[in-house]
Amino acid sequence: MASRRFTVFTLLVLAAFFFLQVLAVNDLDYMRIKAKPSASPFELALELLQKKINYTFLKIDLLRRAMTHPSFSEENNKALSILGVNVINTFVSMISLRKDIDISPKELNRLISEISKVETSCAADGMRLGLHKMVRISPKTNATAPSVVCGAFRAIFGAVAIDSGKSDDAGSIFWGVHTGEARTALPLKVEIIFMKEQNTDRNRANN
Repeated sequence: MASRRFTVFTLLVLAAFFFLQVLAVNDLDYMRIKAKPSASPFELALELLQKKINYTFLKIDLLRRAMTHPSFSEENNKALSILGVNVINTFVSMISLRKDIDISPKELNRLISEISKVETSCAADGMRLGLHKMVRISPKTNATAPSVVCGAFRAIFGAVAIDSGKSDDAGSIFWGVHTGEARTALPLKVEIIFMKEQNTDRNRANN
C-alpha cells in the first residue's frame, strides 16, 4: 500500500514539474514575442510610399535600395535611377507620339527634357511623394537637394520595372504619379485600346 502511495506521489510530482516547465517555456516565448521591435520608421515609410504610388512590391528590398543614396551605402539606388530615367523617357516618348505621330524630334526632346529635368519636374514629383523625408543618406548629405530627391524618384520606377518585369507597368505608374492620378492611371496597353476605339467611333461618325 505504501509503495502504491509512493508511486502515485512520484507521478504527481513529475507531472507538476512537467507542467511548470511548459508554463516557463510559454512565458519565455511570450516575452520574446513581446520584446520584438515594432516596424522601424523607414519600414513604415516604405509601406506608405507603396500606397502613394499605387504599387505593392513583390520584392521590398528593391524599394529599400531605391530609397538608399550612394552616400549611405555601397548598395544604393544609382543603377536603379539610370534604369528609371530610361523608363520615364520611353514612356513620355510613347505618350507624345501617340498624341501626335508627326511631332518634331526637337519638340519631342523638349518634352522629355521638361519632364526629366532634375531641378524642376523630377525633384518636384519626388518632394510631393515626401522622398526627402525617407531616403537614407549620410549625415553630411542634404536630403532636399534636387539631385538626391530626383535620384530616389527615378530609382522607384527602375525598381518597379525589375519587380514587375515590365517597363510598361513602371511607365504607367510614373505617369500616374507625375499627373497626380496614381490611383486611376490606366496601363499603357489599356490606354492604347481605349484610344483606338475612340478613333474608330470618330471615323464611323464621319462616314
